[in-house]
Amino acid sequence: MEGVSVRKIKKICVFCGANSGKDVAFVNAAFHLGEVLGKRKIDLVYGGGKLGLMGCVSTAVAQHERQVLGIIPSAFTINNLVGETCGKEIKVATMQERLVMMMELSDAFIALPGIHYTESTKDPDLCHYCR
Repeated sequence: MEGVSVRKIKKICVFCGANSGKDVAFVNAAFHLGEVLGKRKIDLVYGGGKLGLMGCVSTAVAQHERQVLGIIPSAFTINNLVGETCGKEIKVATMQERLVMMMELSDAFIALPGIHYTESTKDPDLCHYCR
């Protein structure tokens, strides 16, 4: 199409829960999303750890030898609370710092069930990343 700029998506940030939920369909969908990203050679940025839907997506992406980057608040790493991140891990001080970094490092975003929207996700100063 004339006049349309197309940018290749190299890294997708997936927002999802560290819990699998009660419906196995969510687990299957998260794993399938990871497989699709991996097959399309798209790297993953996510909240870190290996629990729940986050673990499903990250494991599937890693199985296709794509880069996986978990961005996790340091408090979550105490006593291995969320399990080992599949791939590289960046520790941050706060949830807001985590969100900003996830947005800065990603080309596109997908939200799956299980996310708890905090006040930081409603911050108008962060909304410009989503435009």
